Amino acid sequence: MEDIKVFNRWSVNGITVQDLGLKRYINLEPRIIPKTGARYAGARFHKSKTFIVERLINKVMIPGHKGKKHFISSGKSTGKAQKAYFLVEETFKVIENRTKQNPIAVFVKALENASPREEIITIVYGGARYPKAVECAPQRRVDIALRYMVQGAFAKAFNSKKEAVNALADEIIAANQLSNSSNAIKKKLDAERQADSSR
Repeated sequence: MEDIKVFNRWSVNGITVQDLGLKRYINLEPRIIPKTGARYAGARFHKSKTFIVERLINKVMIPGHKGKKHFISSGKSTGKAQKAYFLVEETFKVIENRTKQNPIAVFVKALENASPREEIITIVYGGARYPKAVECAPQRRVDIALRYMVQGAFAKAFNSKKEAVNALADEIIAANQLSNSSNAIKKKLDAERQADSSR
């Protein structure tokens, strides 16, 4: 059987998800063109069946809002699939040049590193609000990591000379190396620190 390569360049053979909690939620079934045309859009929890690179492309199109402010999910974020597709492909080329590794493997490891294990919810008890630490569901862990990565790249590229391709490549490489310069790693550590203090 012929090996299907992502973007017809990179193989996913030998790439495994080390985090057992995320194994079922990071789909590594390759696509030459990662675009299923919203096949699973209406089905709850079915986004985990979508190839993980396609989920990154979808997130680049619509980065999601930040702290209930919708400036990131409107305006310039119009959901141009072709633009997002080429941006992610170029990003992977940059990652390959810099790290001399398979960019899909680098991205999957970055995703594992950036996935928060705990988060805070607010419970109202007798009219007062209390923070409470809860475990993060595995699918939500992947969603949050993708969102923070893309939003970090968005913030670095917006209104600056840095190109979006380089900003996203920097974010993924930093998350892969567990560096604090990654927005996703920073947010994860903050959330886990808050959860730890509100036990």
